[in-house]
Amino acid sequence: MPEFPDPLTTLVRRGREPAVVQAVRSTLAAVISYVAALQLSSEPAPLTAPLTALLVVQVTLYSTLTTGIRRVNSVVAGVLIAIGFSALVGLTWWSLGLIILASLVIGRFVRVGEFVPEVAISAMLVLGVTRVAETAWDRVLETLIGAVVGLLFDVLFVPPVWVQPAGQAIEQLARRMRRLLHQVGAEVTGHTTVEEAAARLHQARRLDHDIVQVDAALRQAEDSLRLNPRVKEGLLFRVVLRTGLDALEIAAVVLRVICRTLTDLAKERREETLFVPDVAAALEEVFDHLGRAVQAFAVLITTQVTANAEEAEDRLVRELAAGRASRDRAALLLLDEVRRHPRQWQLHGALLAEVDRILDELDVEKRTERLAEELDRCSREQQDRHPVLSSVRRRLRRSGYGWRRSSRK
Repeated sequence: MPEFPDPLTTLVRRGREPAVVQAVRSTLAAVISYVAALQLSSEPAPLTAPLTALLVVQVTLYSTLTTGIRRVNSVVAGVLIAIGFSALVGLTWWSLGLIILASLVIGRFVRVGEFVPEVAISAMLVLGVTRVAETAWDRVLETLIGAVVGLLFDVLFVPPVWVQPAGQAIEQLARRMRRLLHQVGAEVTGHTTVEEAAARLHQARRLDHDIVQVDAALRQAEDSLRLNPRVKEGLLFRVVLRTGLDALEIAAVVLRVICRTLTDLAKERREETLFVPDVAAALEEVFDHLGRAVQAFAVLITTQVTANAEEAEDRLVRELAAGRASRDRAALLLLDEVRRHPRQWQLHGALLAEVDRILDELDVEKRTERLAEELDRCSREQQDRHPVLSSVRRRLRRSGYGWRRSSRK
């Protein structure tokens, strides 16, 4: 079977990215709004309608509904300000300054949030296109057309659920962590220079940047799950991914501390190995099992198929058990070594404590407890924030349950 060339494969892969999908959706919404405005507006080129549609259509339905109203308010406020200025003074250098200042000030009072600059942008665009107050009212109509088309476009053509890109980002982070843990395990088995240990520490610090990128992808996935009719268990998915990333983030921080500890130990033992051979072999096993556990943990939290999730959980339990056994064996060997040579004993203890922290963060039972607590907390927050909606949902569930029981009879 012939292989696809790399550029084509890359193009297909990028065609599924949120930025590409958003570009296509925004373009379609803008074109539809322009066609609608041509039929309803008297302007020969109603460009305000596609402009508003571009601002309203977002990458997720939740962000469209939550930010769309504020964007519409900002555009309408800018248009109304431009109407007033066009009727009074027209466009000059000093009126341009006044319209910008007035738009930024008024934008603070019309509750447009972070879209205050768009009030001034809309006012300048309208003032530049038309200087007649009567025709400016067509801009209001065009704005409403663009807003309605943008909102209906996202409601009728619901944006995709971006859980898969977030899951892939989490798994990539776990693979980088596993690779670093493997390198740390290889590092403890021989003579390690300060420069080599410092390089590992630098790699561990770079994980912070990776976590920021994963967090951005996860936030987008969380927004795509909210108010999305395609998803029935949106809250569960959000909580599973968020708590999983929190655990990986803590593990990454502890991994950085491990690299810091080994760097300090390398500074103290420049002419010798970090550990004696039997201790080094035990620690290598510990880091190998930790790396495998991190990978299994990532697969567990990103897998939505029950069979695959159970397999990942079983693998995680096995790796954690093997890691704890290797850790206990390494602790006994380190204790004997410290008794003979008590140099830097505090670093040995710190290393064991850091390993314990990672094992504890990945523990399956404690993760189940955290999931239950987080689900309860989120449910309480939703009930407190939307009591009427929660009451309607409970009534629908009870009525549906009663209907199912009566149908069975």
